[in-house]
Amino acid sequence: MRHLWSFLAGLVVAPVTWGLVTLGQDGSGRTVHRWVEIGTYSTPNLIEPAVYLGVAGILLGLLGTLRFSPLGALVAGLLLIAPYVGMFIAPFTVRDWIPDGWKVLGDPLPLRQPVENGTLFLIGVLLLMAALSVQRWRRWPAATAPAEAELTSAAKPAESTFGLSDWPPSGARDTTPPTLGYPDPTPTEPLPRRSTGESPWSAPPRATTRPEGTTEIR
Repeated sequence: MRHLWSFLAGLVVAPVTWGLVTLGQDGSGRTVHRWVEIGTYSTPNLIEPAVYLGVAGILLGLLGTLRFSPLGALVAGLLLIAPYVGMFIAPFTVRDWIPDGWKVLGDPLPLRQPVENGTLFLIGVLLLMAALSVQRWRRWPAATAPAEAELTSAAKPAESTFGLSDWPPSGARDTTPPTLGYPDPTPTEPLPRRSTGESPWSAPPRATTRPEGTTEIR
């Protein structure tokens, strides 16, 4: 269904673009030539032809860039290059087939002009190139589910099942009485004490016995 709507859009955009480009080119050309003749210019005179060309560019951009379906760009491109290609075969016949003398809102509509200067051929080739992308012929992938639906049980964080009254867990409770450093209950031997009256800076007592074979050195 999307290709059908795109096909119909291409059938409509091609002739509308032809007319808009003709109005814009003819209006711009006549305005600039008039400025040259009178030796002065008035830029607001270019607003109307610029609007025609801008609308044509928007239509061509939507048809050639949107990934709805490239069939419309393909059809419009073939329709726009057909008159110029026909000029290679029977130029006078093709030129006579193109209507002349039409007017739109009082402005002349010389439809032969964009064919003769090659503008339609250029636009048609651009549309054909836009339709050659293989990715554009494929349907867009389905929208992904929300991130919350994609989370598995392994990815979800573990939920706490105990309350404040259960802290710490019963299996991790320590029955050791609270002390500062948990000292070793085994008593240690007290250090030897000096005799009363001895200075703490005195030398340690000498040994009373010497090994055999040694002499005293004074």
